[in-house]
Amino acid sequence: MVPADSFREDLIAGLSQPQKQLPPKYFYDAAGSRLFDCICRLPEYYPTRAELAITRGNLAAIGRFAGGGCQLIEYGSGASRKSRLLIRSLRPAVYIPVDISEAALAGAAQRLAREFGWLHIFAVTGDFTQPLRLPVFRARPGRRRIVYFPGSTIGNLTPEDAQAFLRMTRGQVGRAGAMLVGVDLKKDANLLHAAYNDARGVTAAFNLNLLARANRELGADFDLRRFRHYAFYNPALGRIEMHLVSLARHAVGVGEHRFAFEPGETIHTENSYKYSLPEFTALAGEAGFRAERVWRDARERFALFGLVAD
Repeated sequence: MVPADSFREDLIAGLSQPQKQLPPKYFYDAAGSRLFDCICRLPEYYPTRAELAITRGNLAAIGRFAGGGCQLIEYGSGASRKSRLLIRSLRPAVYIPVDISEAALAGAAQRLAREFGWLHIFAVTGDFTQPLRLPVFRARPGRRRIVYFPGSTIGNLTPEDAQAFLRMTRGQVGRAGAMLVGVDLKKDANLLHAAYNDARGVTAAFNLNLLARANRELGADFDLRRFRHYAFYNPALGRIEMHLVSLARHAVGVGEHRFAFEPGETIHTENSYKYSLPEFTALAGEAGFRAERVWRDARERFALFGLVAD
């Protein structure tokens, strides 16, 4: 789990900005991870179903891309549902799941250990957007180190930060290493709006849990009734933006710090950038990766890129 000191520092720094903001990595405490798991099952939320369909329909080709006995590293492993498909097909020599939520990571690692008794699992709790010290294993010649980064999480980063992240990952996998990365594609804005404003209000609860977490862990005094979930597509920037909108003039305390809110003022909690195939291919190329394979779902809503380190 992210240390409370880091959460407190980022919360205070974010609320001190002219546009109040919070990093989306703090969504994923135990409660947030459960809510996101529910989001992935919602009828409006297409990315999980589309990516699962891509993976199931192309397991043989993905296996040829990865090569047998690879070292499989998963960033943001969460419940590891999609990982099971890859593990069963690739039979990696080692599986290293990395997640910021210690509770979600521990639970997923235990389930995978029961399901795949032959698999060597080395779970790492940490922020995969920052340099990580991962276990090092001596690989047989020709066996790749592969980072698996599903779920369009790369869209939470600005294009500039995504490029830096890909460059950092390029260093993790080494020369001729590879990456499998899920990318949400540009599409009808109505589909995007529905995916982030579901009828059951689960995404709203997920967004508001960020404030509830600050209350639980940091002793903040956010009144969740004074905030509302707000998500919209920004076509100029090619991204979904998620915000929490203040419904009234009030103040919030975080320790000795007080933060004033005006009606309509927002806390910007997440971006989710959408890419065209050429846009993401170019972005990866600038970071030292070549897009060797691209798999898409039948409706071309989502893509799984097979990147190779040049």
